[in-house]
Amino acid sequence: MSTSKVKAGTLWSKNKDELVKQLGELKTELGQLRIQKIASSGTKLNRIHDLRKSIARVLTVINIKQRNQLRLFYKNKKYLPLNLRAKQTRAIRRRLSPEDASAQLEKTKKRNSHFPQRKYAVKASA
Repeated sequence: MSTSKVKAGTLWSKNKDELVKQLGELKTELGQLRIQKIASSGTKLNRIHDLRKSIARVLTVINIKQRNQLRLFYKNKKYLPLNLRAKQTRAIRRRLSPEDASAQLEKTKKRNSHFPQRKYAVKASA
């Protein structure tokens, strides 16, 4: 099966079916190595480590590609799923929108129009 570490750069060009197939191969190889480890001495420990990391790389690429497809699907929709929204901080997410923050009550609008801020001009004496 695979003999070396999987490089993430090579995974991006593959489609989902190829990635799932490669993931299955890596998982079966990992299972065989674990059986070998139990049956005989632990000579393949480094290979097990590399396989686990390769599986993680393949899963990461699959998840990122899937998330990008979902972003395209929800591009012009009114609502986004929570896991596609911008993380930011909790305070920023709860902050008022600029429209809500600038909104004024009717009474405040009347007061500001009827009693505007007074402007004073100071004459410079020379």
